[in-house]
Amino acid sequence: MSPVPAFTTQRPQQHNLLLAILALAVGGFGIGTTEFAIMGLLPDMVADLGVDIPAGGHVISAYALGVVVGAPVLSTLGARLPHKRVALALMALFTAGNLSSYIADDYGWLLVSRFVSGLPHGAFFGVAAVIAASLSAPTRRAQAVAMVMMGLSVANVVGVPFATWLGQEYGWRTMFILVGLIGVLTLLLISRFVPHQDVRDGASITRELGALKRGQVWMTLLIGTVGFGGFFAVYTYIAPTMTDVAGVSESLLPIVVALYGLGMVAGNIVGGRLADISVLGTIYWVMGSISACLLVFAFAVQWAPTALLFVFLVGAIGSSLIPSLQVRLMDVSPDAPSLASSMNHAALNTANALGAFLGGAVIALGWGYTAPALVGAVLAAFGLGVALLSGRMDRKNTTAETVLQTVSR
Repeated sequence: MSPVPAFTTQRPQQHNLLLAILALAVGGFGIGTTEFAIMGLLPDMVADLGVDIPAGGHVISAYALGVVVGAPVLSTLGARLPHKRVALALMALFTAGNLSSYIADDYGWLLVSRFVSGLPHGAFFGVAAVIAASLSAPTRRAQAVAMVMMGLSVANVVGVPFATWLGQEYGWRTMFILVGLIGVLTLLLISRFVPHQDVRDGASITRELGALKRGQVWMTLLIGTVGFGGFFAVYTYIAPTMTDVAGVSESLLPIVVALYGLGMVAGNIVGGRLADISVLGTIYWVMGSISACLLVFAFAVQWAPTALLFVFLVGAIGSSLIPSLQVRLMDVSPDAPSLASSMNHAALNTANALGAFLGGAVIALGWGYTAPALVGAVLAAFGLGVALLSGRMDRKNTTAETVLQTVSR
């Protein structure tokens, strides 16, 4: 499979490369913070706005809907623009959306502001991944992409707890000011450290949309949707699982969430290194590992020490899938990498909804809080099956191309 083409004639020095990736990762940190911190501030928000909890949940759903809509639309609209300019425009929209959320004085305004804040989410990660990959050596593309995604993982360890504390102490709206400031910082860093890249020859909206005609793009998105759905089936209900099944005190739940976050950081690093060795091989290994880990988790969660260990492992193994999926999407759509890459985050948000829905369904049936892990194991096994089928299709195409080349000679 052809690697993503480089858009610069000369790669930046290592020091400048790290600064460029750091600038993009700071944007990911802000995005991760605003996406998840609002969940911890939900009671404060609904009390202030005078709405009930389900209505407050719609504010969270509005952001996720923005991600799903914005990923393909904004990536396509930016097809004919330099990647740096697209990244700046997306981060400006993200910053404006969060500042609008801060001043929103009624529920409807907040709902629209959160939708707007979610629009640039997937598109930003998509173009950031393409920039990072194109600036790096071909053998280190996945590690560069993983470093950009690291901002999202670190947000779960540092940004979300701090923003939650800040909102609880000084009002839930202050979280949006914090994220807005992170957005402004990102704009400054991208302007200073991310180099200009010329638009690809032949780049167009039509060519970007061509990515949606490729079966392998949809196969990869399906892998992420069902495979990561298992991760979210567990993560969504982790609090009651740990307190009611493992017997962990509610006061220790911040440690549980931190363990998840630390696992995600570790998995992101390892996943990037593995993907640089073999993208499809990493997807196979990770999907099988997620299924096995979730299966054991359903039993290990009965005891607090093993439950805490597997919280870390589930976070680590699940997040190690993201770099390989990101690179795989760019590889299977080399002439439209931005759209394909951005769709990964639309797929992950769909996985979030799928995992939460199926996990809640089995709990509602009375199967207990360990049942979502078993559902997740089945989803991951299905994801592995899709990955194996995708790899088989690759091998058939490669064989067919070899035969045609031989005949033409």
